[in-house]
Amino acid sequence: MKGIFPIEKLERIQTPFYYYDSEVLRTTLSAINSEIQKHEGFVVHYAIKANANPGVLRLIREAGLGADCVSGGEIEAALKAGFASNKIVYAGVGKSDWEINLGLDNDIFSFNVESIPELEVINQLARLKGKVAKVAFRINPNVGAHTHANITTGLAENKFGIAMQDMETVIERATQMENVKFVGLHFHIGSQILDMGDFEALCNRINDLQTQLENHHIRVGNINVGGGLGIDYQHPNRVPVPDFKAYFDTYAKKLKLRPGQTLHFELGRAVVAQCGSLIARTLYIKEGTHKKFCIIDAGMTDLIRPALYQAYHKIENIGSEEPLEAYDVVGPICESSDVFAKQIDLNRAHRGDLIAIRSAGAYGEIMASQYNCRKLPQGYMSDEI
Repeated sequence: MKGIFPIEKLERIQTPFYYYDSEVLRTTLSAINSEIQKHEGFVVHYAIKANANPGVLRLIREAGLGADCVSGGEIEAALKAGFASNKIVYAGVGKSDWEINLGLDNDIFSFNVESIPELEVINQLARLKGKVAKVAFRINPNVGAHTHANITTGLAENKFGIAMQDMETVIERATQMENVKFVGLHFHIGSQILDMGDFEALCNRINDLQTQLENHHIRVGNINVGGGLGIDYQHPNRVPVPDFKAYFDTYAKKLKLRPGQTLHFELGRAVVAQCGSLIARTLYIKEGTHKKFCIIDAGMTDLIRPALYQAYHKIENIGSEEPLEAYDVVGPICESSDVFAKQIDLNRAHRGDLIAIRSAGAYGEIMASQYNCRKLPQGYMSDEI
């Protein structure tokens, strides 16, 4: 089963480029809103690091989601796309002064703080502006996730967050400062998580930490559990929308929210991955000694995940209905790691055929580079071409 693409329209666009199916994105956003409306106090912020294409951001903002940013540039992108500043949260282990000032000037909802030195700088910069910055402390829960080592974030060995044993000290420090206000706790254990047991483990840890804080008469207004929900890279046509019901139900059942608390989520990949495909054109079919290569005009500069994470993406020859043949699908970059897949079945490929690399809406266009002096790929919404 292959995806459905407007091939005649795509043929007119210079490859490689990103193609975003607006209808898939709208369906995904509708599924998110349908689920969170069942649970009082659930709020979703879209993690802009997954994809900052203006057309994608427009649809997400229209659906009412907030924005999760990890840089000043992402804050600017969120504001330009029309996200309300009071629905923007700003995380990141290394916030520079100009980025903090940007958040202060726009009165964002909260800074997710990762260290005491950062807290002190935010307090100082807020004082210079005569403002009070709302802060949530990112706590490293030391909870492992069943995912790739490069995208796990919740272990004690990771660079992210404040150690659990320092939590009360940091909160106490904040209460002594005049220009910051403690508003919540923030957690994030990793990405591409499909085992709900990982999220249950996080819930259990947060429950224990909340009890610990309440024993010291510390109340938390907001709990932010990050994101991390994965998608089905194997079957983008059969499973275009992630299992949001299981995800949100896990937190509803396992996390013991206190009266009046708001629960924040920061979903990225699960929102946009399945709506996007990298469209490339076949340059050559090369007969090797032991295998056949399908050489396309997209490379690791356009989609780095296979080279960086050994990530799988379903690949389809949308320009052919001929019998299947086995190919290594490779790009033009002068690196041996510029390989999208090895020995996969494609409809027999010819020079000029369009190739779709699926589930590329997250961490695709946004991570593209100009290595080898290549042009950055453009992104197109299906309802705009």
